[in-house]
Amino acid sequence: MDGIIIINKEQGYTSNDVVQIIKKKFNEKVGHTGTLDPMATGVLPILVGKGTLLSKYLINHNKIYTATLKLGIKTDTGDITGDVIQQKIVDEKCFENENVKKVLEEIKGEQEQIPPMYSAIKVNGKKLYEYARKGLTIDISPRKINIYSTEVLNINKENKEIQFRVSCSKGTYIRTLCEDIAEKLGTIGTMSALNREQVGDFKITDSVKLSEINGKFISIEEFFKENEEIFLSPRSFVAFLNGVKLLTDNLDGIYKIYNSSKEFVGIGIVKGGILKRDIVI
Repeated sequence: MDGIIIINKEQGYTSNDVVQIIKKKFNEKVGHTGTLDPMATGVLPILVGKGTLLSKYLINHNKIYTATLKLGIKTDTGDITGDVIQQKIVDEKCFENENVKKVLEEIKGEQEQIPPMYSAIKVNGKKLYEYARKGLTIDISPRKINIYSTEVLNINKENKEIQFRVSCSKGTYIRTLCEDIAEKLGTIGTMSALNREQVGDFKITDSVKLSEINGKFISIEEFFKENEEIFLSPRSFVAFLNGVKLLTDNLDGIYKIYNSSKEFVGIGIVKGGILKRDIVI
């Protein structure tokens, strides 16, 4: 089985839990393209078999999340699963719709964000959360991110929660974003819920739960459905399989490769009139 499964991850599972479950089921090499915290739910693309070779085409995808921000408390992890380290009375103005909309507009655009200590980023071979659990603080370089759009979905004054949708670039930490929003509102806050609705073109409406994964693959051929095709003669096909670079009149780009029997055999990259093998199934 080679391809991609779009999992709708349920709460309580780590991304690695999902990988191991699918690996055991299909007895294939399995990987993912970006972690989701155990408390988070939603879209988690899983690569299976030779589908793992697609990872380089997926790492820079933008994402869409629905998040819930709880005001009045701050935790050590930046989300509701952590220990409360600060509490604050929340002013009524924090729940005014126009005020919330204004703040969400202000966070849009390209900016630098410092990742949270409770994250899987590695420093000197260790993940940041390993340092955090020992009470250590590490200097973290800010990363460039982009917030493309924001939308207020719901304001629950009674529960002191604001639900919003955000479209953002790869590498954006929504936990940190929640804390920034709370600060701009003049208070403190922590993320109490997170659902990833989309990764690149993969939408939650196309996803399946772990209990529904049979036959729900996106093949490598389907993944490149918008790309043009190159049909190879028997001689050229053998050369292509052996990694020989072939002369071509095709323009630079990524192409679906077919043999003389019109069977899909893989992906090739054309650059400067040269066709080079990329993925062979």
